[in-house]
Order: sequence, then structure tokens, then C-alpha cells
Amino acid sequence: MKSKYVKKHECVIIGGGAAGMMAAVQLAGYGIDNCIIEHTGKIGSKILQTGNGKCNFTNLNMSSEMYQNKDNRLVMEVIDKFDVQHTLKFFKSIGVYYTQKDGYVYPHSKTAASLQNALRLAIKNAGIKVNMDTVINKIYKKEADGKDVFVLECDGIDFIADTVIIATGSKASPKTGSDGSGYELVRQLGIDIVKPLPALVQLVCGDKAVCKLGAGVRSYGSIELWVDGQCVANDTGEIQYTDYGISGIPVFQVSRFAVKAIDENREVKAVINMIPDITDSDIEDIFNRRIIAEGYKTLEQFFEGLINKKLVAMIAARCKISESKHIADIDIEKMRHIIETMTHFGFVITGDKGFDYGQVCQGGVALDDIDISNMECKKVKGVFFAGEVVDVDGKCGGYNLQWAWSSAYLAAAGVKERINN
Repeated sequence: MKSKYVKKHECVIIGGGAAGMMAAVQLAGYGIDNCIIEHTGKIGSKILQTGNGKCNFTNLNMSSEMYQNKDNRLVMEVIDKFDVQHTLKFFKSIGVYYTQKDGYVYPHSKTAASLQNALRLAIKNAGIKVNMDTVINKIYKKEADGKDVFVLECDGIDFIADTVIIATGSKASPKTGSDGSGYELVRQLGIDIVKPLPALVQLVCGDKAVCKLGAGVRSYGSIELWVDGQCVANDTGEIQYTDYGISGIPVFQVSRFAVKAIDENREVKAVINMIPDITDSDIEDIFNRRIIAEGYKTLEQFFEGLINKKLVAMIAARCKISESKHIADIDIEKMRHIIETMTHFGFVITGDKGFDYGQVCQGGVALDDIDISNMECKKVKGVFFAGEVVDVDGKCGGYNLQWAWSSAYLAAAGVKERINN
């Protein structure tokens, strides 16, 4: 049997995404010998998807409310140790200047590739070996030469490391390499995983016939998410209506609660106000003046200066009335019902678009199982975690990447402390 080639390092980083790249650069700065193992042919692939290709890599408005898992206080303890200003300073040090709009921070170039390339060049300049297209089949801890080490078995090569940083990502956007394979490595080490579910994802609605009427519309609105008759989340912004359901940033922001509730077989409903910026007095004006003065208009014509005509068709279908019917022929109670439907349009949520479309995941390694002062596993010493493999999910707006930078920084500092001691 042919013997395997063996490589030894002080630290092996599993995963070449945002968190893994950050950790590698930090470790090199500490003078710690490290390498990256990446199972695809590229590093930093998922970075290219952020901010619609512009790379919204952090946010000036940082608070615990931006993280939606139950341990958001612990999340902020990590982020406070390597905060937004530290992040901006780090990226400036590798040549990435920033611009911001409403607190959303982007590379000054407004291209995700510039940030990805800056990290790649920093890794190359530091002499960090990146082992691409390398799949870890098995990982375990053993004693060697009087100390504990980690063995990572791959095809044709084994890696031996004093410490390991697991930064494998989640199951969201598997085409980028974030395919959930890292969870199996975590389990091999005897560490539990909170069930992964999509977050920041489109929602599927039950009434497909009505959905198809509004397909293609992007319109300002507010959304409330109701679970078992209780409102659990809300947001406002541009909502996208599709043939399968609803999308857009406001939908993404509340989606994790819908996905979790459906997984628990609970009843989920989304209620949309299509005119949240229209005041009560303006709505009264519809009844007190316009209905009388503009009775010659059809329902579609009457509302087309207010909302998209496809949304009028949705409302008409829900209210069981033709959008071509004239206002003069609609009684006042029916008109009130139409307005009520416009401001409280309900969708029964039956599912989501899945991991292929989800931007991030909820689930992963529980924060309770991690020493958040250094991101080290409480159960298996010498194992550290960074990024989305941890059960942390933030809202849209750069919050998930900030978690990647902060957790990776702390993990690298934790490795330094363990090796030096």
C-alpha cells in the first residue's frame, strides 16, 4: 500500500470562505504556520454574491437586534472585540477603501471581486498555502509525541495540526462550496449541530393563482409575519411578488422565523400593507371625495395612481370582484373591504425556496458550546469555529460578513494563545 504524504502545521483552517481567509491572514500576522484546506477550486467564492455583487461587507449601524438567533447578546460580545472600525482598518491595510450609504458599507470600487482579490493577495503575500480541490474524508484527535494533535485524512495526503479552525460555512448557496459538508466533520469530532435551515430566503405561498397575478411586480410595502396567530417579525421596503410567492429584502428579513415555524409544523401567515406610506387621512379622502368624484373609473383605473395594476388584479381576485368594474357600481362596504385587503393582504406561507436560494443558514454549532472569548470548542480543546458554521444568522446589510470577520479574528487570537501556551 502506497504511503501517504503528510503535512504538519500549527493550525489548519478548514474552509476558504470569508471567515477562513480572514483567520489565515491574522494567523500569519502572528507568525503562526497555517494552511487552508478548500474542497472547491476557488477561495472566497461566496463573497462575490454579497450586496448584489457590490459586496456589502459590514454596516455602521451595528446592534444585537440585527442578529436573529436566540443568543444575539453573545453575538455582540464577539463583534465588540473586533468591531466595524477594526474591520474597516483591517481592509484598508490590505488596500480596500470603503464607501457607505445609509450605514451599508461597500468597497469603494463597488465590486465584490476587489475585496475577494485583496484577501487572496494578502494570503499569497503571507506565504499561506491554500490546498484547493482537497476533500477531508476524516478528522480525529490523537496523541503524538506526548501531545494531542488533529489528523485530517484526505485522498493521497494527511494533514497533522496542533489546532484546527473550522470555517466551512453552512448549507446556503451550495454552488459556492457552502454545501453543508463541514457539518459532518464537526460531528466526527463529537460536536452537536443545531438543525440547519435556510435564512434570508424567498417564501412560498399557498394561493398560487393569486401569486401569478402579481408576478414580476416590485413595490414598496410592509410585511408582518404571523405564527400561530401572533406577530413575530415585521419589516418595510421593496417587496417582490413572484409566481411562487414573495421575495425582496423585507421578506428575507422575516423569513428565518417562517422557515423555523414551518419546520415545527406551525401555522404561518404573511400580511402585507401595499400602501404603508399612505396616511389614514389620505385613505379617508378615497371615501369622502374620490369615490363620488371618480365613479366613472374602473377599479383598475381608480387605483393605478396608487399601486401597480397587477396588485389591483390580486386584490380584485381576493375580493371576488372584477378590476374592470366601475367604482359607481361598487357599494361602500365592498370598497372598504377592498381597501382593507390592500392594507392587510394575507398570504398563507407553505414553505421556502430552500438552501439553493438562501443567502445564509440558521443552525450549526451552538454558541453555548463555544467559548466566545476565543471561539474555541468547549468540548474539544484545540478546535475553533468561525463564520457561518456557527448558529448565528444576521439580517441583510453586511451583518453576516461582520460576524465572519469578528469570529475569525477571535478564533485566530485563540489559536495564538493556545499555541504559545
